[in-house]
Amino acid sequence: MLPRRETVVSPTVHVVGLALMFLTPGLLLSAAIEWGSTTSHDEWPLVITAAICLVVGWVLRSGTELGDDVKTVSVFSIVAWTWVTCSVFAALPYVMGSMFTLGQWDGALFESISGFSCTGSTVLSDIESNGRGVLMWRQLTQWYGGMGMVVLAVSVLPYLGVGGLALMTAEAPGHSSDRLAPRVSETAQRLWLVYCGVTLSVALALWAAPGPNLYDAFAHAFTTAATGGFSPYNSSAGHFESATVEAILIVGMVICGMNFALHYRALTGGGHVYRRSTDTVAYLWMLAIATVALTLLNWREGLGSFGTSLRDSAFNVTTLGTSTGFGNVRASEGIGNFVLWGGTAQIVLLGLMVVGGCVGSTSGGVKTYRALVGVKHLVRELRKLRHRQGVFPIKLGRDPVPEDIVASAFGFLILFTSIVLAGTIVVAATGAEFLTAGSSVISAMSNMGPGLGDAGPTANFTVFTRPARLVLAVLMLVGRLEIYAMMLMFASLTKRLRSVRPEVTRFR
Repeated sequence: MLPRRETVVSPTVHVVGLALMFLTPGLLLSAAIEWGSTTSHDEWPLVITAAICLVVGWVLRSGTELGDDVKTVSVFSIVAWTWVTCSVFAALPYVMGSMFTLGQWDGALFESISGFSCTGSTVLSDIESNGRGVLMWRQLTQWYGGMGMVVLAVSVLPYLGVGGLALMTAEAPGHSSDRLAPRVSETAQRLWLVYCGVTLSVALALWAAPGPNLYDAFAHAFTTAATGGFSPYNSSAGHFESATVEAILIVGMVICGMNFALHYRALTGGGHVYRRSTDTVAYLWMLAIATVALTLLNWREGLGSFGTSLRDSAFNVTTLGTSTGFGNVRASEGIGNFVLWGGTAQIVLLGLMVVGGCVGSTSGGVKTYRALVGVKHLVRELRKLRHRQGVFPIKLGRDPVPEDIVASAFGFLILFTSIVLAGTIVVAATGAEFLTAGSSVISAMSNMGPGLGDAGPTANFTVFTRPARLVLAVLMLVGRLEIYAMMLMFASLTKRLRSVRPEVTRFR
């Protein structure tokens, strides 16, 4: 009988290995599409990357174990290192193929991070010059990142327990993670089931619409469900010149900007759960009011007819308000290029970019829940100035918000604002115009995609220097995983390095 092979207890390495293995099916699917394509032949980089991910992932997973429990200090390390590792490995087909040269490794890494973080910013000047399979892999990176690689790992790790719930909470931004089943793995499976169902529904609707073929339908469904915004076409959704396609994407983006746990509860218990969710109601009102306001502003300024103003305002409010980032600049007519809109309209768009979607959605931004808590906290502080002895609990709907959540939300808003200001200064120092720098930093932190100024929906991020793009890539990860995860990842790494540092004898 062979002796049992010793394994190392390392939750981080174990989950990273499992996540890399999950990338293999997507890479092989993309390789098959590339093999059947007549435009390019980059199937071997995809196959080789699939083999690398499978082998490295298997070695990491088989050589480690989770241990009896996942400690809180390890949670953020697991999440952050999983995303960083997957982003690096997912960039390999780009540099091994014809999309980027080896010397352009930073561009490949930028594209990969933009994919997994569901940001949608790009450094490709001609997207359509690449093969269909490689572009499908680019779409799939966003789909993987939408629900999250760690949530996918939790779905097949039934023994994680409370640690698994903490992992899901750290990766799916928000104040809490809802249990949809007694076992955490079942909760993760149900979230992925809803996610796959929404993706398939959007794909079938797009395929039934005039214009998109089966490839187009799934390519855009993947990034709609992920609220990522990548498209295999230079003009994004504007390529189809179709109001029907835009309407389907709007509905899909609105749905995916809402809490997926809420969708599951609605499917099993009825649609009344949406009305009881204060941040969902606020999110829908935010999109509706912004659409009406921008329609009237653009129409009044003579940028287009009322119908055109309504169509393009509704699309861009939704794509930016959900942090998706699709563009609908059409060759024939329209005002999809919001860089040309008036100053007031662009301020509204910036506000939408900051807020983003709901807690538990695939959207980025600070989230409507935090925004509501932040506003109510400020109102409470103003009331305290008049009534110093008064007690004013913060409520969302009928439910009081615990003070620890209030403090966490307000602290997050302060950190978010501080990082945006610091990032704007750094990017502007590289030579970028201030509006372009500021809006692009907000876009990166909110996982939005396009910015304003020179980085609008008809441009790409080659307008920035290479150092600036690396800064923006880091901010994409910070925004997707949220600030606390990245900070605690480095804190955990520092603590581990200190713990393994050899003792030095001191002589007095």
